[in-house]
Amino acid sequence: MGVRGQRLAGEVGRFLAVGLLATIVAIVLFNLLVHGFSAGDFAPLNEQPELAYVIANVTGMVISFKGTKQWAFRERSARHADGGVIAFIVINLATMTIPITCLWLSRNGLGLDDPLSDNVSANVIGLLLANAARFVLFRQYVFPRRDRAEAESVS
Repeated sequence: MGVRGQRLAGEVGRFLAVGLLATIVAIVLFNLLVHGFSAGDFAPLNEQPELAYVIANVTGMVISFKGTKQWAFRERSARHADGGVIAFIVINLATMTIPITCLWLSRNGLGLDDPLSDNVSANVIGLLLANAARFVLFRQYVFPRRDRAEAESVS
């Protein structure tokens, strides 16, 4: 594996680690809001799983931004004046439609509303697809590699 391959593998690994942490937080929060996790029968958003998914994933997005900017793509600089915050949020919100669509199809198309079905549709299938899209989009639009001329002028 060449230098480019090693760099890419490092970015992928760090991106996945940050995503895993953000995902764990989002999954726990989603399940608390929708299914209650042994908190009695109280699940405040049981009838609104899509809203719960958005709330949980916005929380995860904050964790993801910090980790992605400071660790996963630490060798890349955002080209945006705001440090890439707006582009990061736009990409996250756009790609969040992927797992929400999977959740909606599972609940409304297939009639599945149990915790396992919700988590497989949104947090496994949907999240895998969304994370693949996010990696490519973040790398290209939020934290692109600086070209040599730009890197040398900064050094």
